[in-house]
Amino acid sequence: MNGRTAVAVVATTAEVLAHPELHEGLLAPWERRRLDRIRLPSRRDDVVAARLLVRLCVARYTGLSPRASAPAQFCAACGRDGHGRPYLPGHPRVGVSLSHADGLVAAAAGPGAVGVDVEPAARRPGPLPVLRRMLPETEVREATAQPDPGAALLRLWVRGEALLKAGRGDGLRLLEWTDRPRAAVVSVASAAPATTFTAGP
Repeated sequence: MNGRTAVAVVATTAEVLAHPELHEGLLAPWERRRLDRIRLPSRRDDVVAARLLVRLCVARYTGLSPRASAPAQFCAACGRDGHGRPYLPGHPRVGVSLSHADGLVAAAAGPGAVGVDVEPAARRPGPLPVLRRMLPETEVREATAQPDPGAALLRLWVRGEALLKAGRGDGLRLLEWTDRPRAAVVSVASAAPATTFTAGP
């Protein structure tokens, strides 16, 4: 663990499920129980891939094995485990985050707060009145003035989701990119500078 730089990765669900180090046997019983409630096979695959990818990301950041890199989740609103913000048990200074959307997954890990979001590049968020309620008005206005307002609004949405997951604290840094081979728009918000890596073996 370098302790200074967050790491992030984006992949397709298929890439993660084909990864030689990652398999459903790494999932905790509570994660498997949650998966049992998902009826749509593609959605289930996305959730599995995101949960496996975050283990790979944590392993890359900490030097732990993927098996020892399992995050837990806690909901501050209801005080229960198994949902809510992910965290790495035994490593309170390590922030973790994961995201999945329609065959795409992303994960991030780093020192302190971290949040990641991914969406298909072809997706267009909306409707505009909802976006205006959820995102800063000045940024929505700027995005709608762009030559491709749909793409600009999507980037704004992904950025907002990453910031929300990171806790919207002061001093968060943003790393944003479009992964063209995977047709994915990705944003990472983190307390420390972030770098990316590939999910290959």
